[in-house]
Amino acid sequence: MRIVIAEDNALLREGIVMLVQSAGHQVVGYAASGPEIVPTLIEQRPDIAVLDVRMPPSFSDEGLRAAIEVREQLPGLPILVLSQYVEQAFARELLAAGAEGTGYLLKDRIGRVEEFLDALERVATGGTALDPEVVSQLMGRRSSPLDGLTPREREVLELMAQGLDNPAIARQLVITERAVTKHTGNIFRKLDLPATDSGHRRVLAVLAFINA
Repeated sequence: MRIVIAEDNALLREGIVMLVQSAGHQVVGYAASGPEIVPTLIEQRPDIAVLDVRMPPSFSDEGLRAAIEVREQLPGLPILVLSQYVEQAFARELLAAGAEGTGYLLKDRIGRVEEFLDALERVATGGTALDPEVVSQLMGRRSSPLDGLTPREREVLELMAQGLDNPAIARQLVITERAVTKHTGNIFRKLDLPATDSGHRRVLAVLAFINA
């Protein structure tokens, strides 16, 4: 997997480089400031971009802004955003155009090596990987489409947003896969996601609460 890393903290950047290289991936480009991100991504056209949110010169939202901009020029580019905090407004803006191939992790998740590498590969293959804290804060803003979900269905939707498949959700909640299938079916029905969208309904369900 070819990866571009945008991170101004040299120590953390080198740590991520060593981590992904140890997993057999190749780092093909770096960006140490906001203005460097988009040109580097366009030049390298990696399999995935790993972007810090707050980078020079203003240390505000350069990474997310670059992610949104580059998605217009390289549609479908998988992006894994890293942040110290949950930037709700910008997270919604990034995810609003489509959750496929998008991840948003808090930086302390990098220390959990297997989880980080799993998220990296899941996003690179078109899946989603949202930090549980990100999901929790985004789902905290209730909206009418979600009001009809039961507490268990909301738990399933939250885990779905984190990128877990049905067997993983079943293990997490200590229920059967059949029960998970029933809950996801109820979620799709209550969010008015037709059967014809079966290939994308999981992503559409995640977007339903993000865009609410």
